[in-house]
Amino acid sequence: MVRRTERQARLWRNKLERFRKIQREIEENAPDILHSKNFRQMKEYIQHGNVNVNLHVMTVARYSVALTDFLHISCNRRELIRGALLHDYFLYDWHIPDKEEPHRLHGFFHPGIALRNASKEYMLSEREKNIIKRHMWPLTIVPPKYREAWIVTTADKWCSLMETLHMYRGHGAILEKLKA
Repeated sequence: MVRRTERQARLWRNKLERFRKIQREIEENAPDILHSKNFRQMKEYIQHGNVNVNLHVMTVARYSVALTDFLHISCNRRELIRGALLHDYFLYDWHIPDKEEPHRLHGFFHPGIALRNASKEYMLSEREKNIIKRHMWPLTIVPPKYREAWIVTTADKWCSLMETLHMYRGHGAILEKLKA
């Protein structure tokens, strides 16, 4: 059995406390999104590696909040969280082409599809729309306009990289990959 030092145990408790605080903030700012049928349906679609879209957007929302805390960035956290949760609201598995939508060039077109889907279900602010529409910059050519959109774009790039390389389980997984 591995025994943690008191310092290690304190660090883990602090990390867990930060995670729970961020999770509560997400739940307080977006209960309508989190409990919607379409949002829960995103668990059925793979995003990167073996990570589903639902888990991906939740992780992006958590990292976005954590980034603002770590860098002491002031922003509208409600819009940040809601935009992060809806940034990939395209509602299909882009790995499986169908006859009507072959999903070619998914990276270029899914922000518009996500915005259209989210706009049908939610009253979106200009910031939330900008987060969804511009999160794929530089593929979208036009850069994000608002601070919140830049934060989500950055968090999305990091999370996507970690998921694609199967390194999303923390630093221990990264070290194991590097050893192999």
